[in-house]
Amino acid sequence: MSSPSPWVSRFAPLVAPGGAVLDVAAGGGRHTRLFLERGHTVTAVDRSLDPGALAGAQTIVADLEDGSPWPLEGRQFAGIVVTNYLWRPLFPAILASLAPGGVLIYETFAHGNAAYGSPRNPDFLLNRGELLDHCRSLTVVAFEDGDTGQAVVQRICAVNGPGPFQISP
Repeated sequence: MSSPSPWVSRFAPLVAPGGAVLDVAAGGGRHTRLFLERGHTVTAVDRSLDPGALAGAQTIVADLEDGSPWPLEGRQFAGIVVTNYLWRPLFPAILASLAPGGVLIYETFAHGNAAYGSPRNPDFLLNRGELLDHCRSLTVVAFEDGDTGQAVVQRICAVNGPGPFQISP
């Protein structure tokens, strides 16, 4: 069981207390568990999930890349977290699922990551500044784009609405 991403942990407090959270491509559920522990209701979606390992969360098993309709149509969330996952056609659905005042926390690999290993396929690597482009309708709280020494990543925390925001160190 891996620990939550420091990026996600840093910005998790911006999600409204008790607000519903969506964990996209939840995998083993490290961020699902983080938000459950923080008192949120959480919906975890992935093509393969172990509902027993994510007790307390709503789990939706769905292949987000097969052309099927977005399984959360019409639902909105106070927080949406996406890590180590990129499927560009989902951006409109993800953004439409972010409630007014909702927080998007997104972190994934970018071009140049092949130097460190997988993923290498450009379809799964962000272009320089691409997350900023996708989030231009949101208020950006923080953005990083670069080489960490272990991977090349982009990270963004953005809010659906105006600031200001109180961020604890």
